Amino acid sequence: MTRTLALVFSALFPLAVFAADGSAPVEDEYVRPTGDSDLSEFLWVNRPIVVFADTPADPRFQQQIDMLIEGEAAMRDRDVIVLTDTDPDAPSPIRSQLRPRGFQMVFVDKDGVVKLRKPSPWSVREIGRSIDKTPLREREIRERRQGG
Repeated sequence: MTRTLALVFSALFPLAVFAADGSAPVEDEYVRPTGDSDLSEFLWVNRPIVVFADTPADPRFQQQIDMLIEGEAAMRDRDVIVLTDTDPDAPSPIRSQLRPRGFQMVFVDKDGVVKLRKPSPWSVREIGRSIDKTPLREREIRERRQGG
């Protein structure tokens, strides 16, 4: 099974990961389906990159997810979480809010503002550059350099 198919399978049939003490589920998945999530859940915590398609078999969807998985370390450094939605017949709250058509990659900054919409896959390098140009990310970089 290819890495993309394994990811799609795990997105369709997610396994709950629990804390060491067996309590509430731990939400540390880098790539996960949008489900019933709302973009407000990520405010000031994560930068969602939402990858939409009309089917998980869309080659653009597969290519985008593969690139994001390969660049996971760089994206996690920027507090990115990847959300997937490949079922336009069962609109998630995020799909209803962002209203994509076919394949679309959407970058939402920590302040909840959509910064980028692309109708074709983008490399992690291009996405990283776009993130690094935002005022919030520039401030984070300055604070890191100052030891904050």
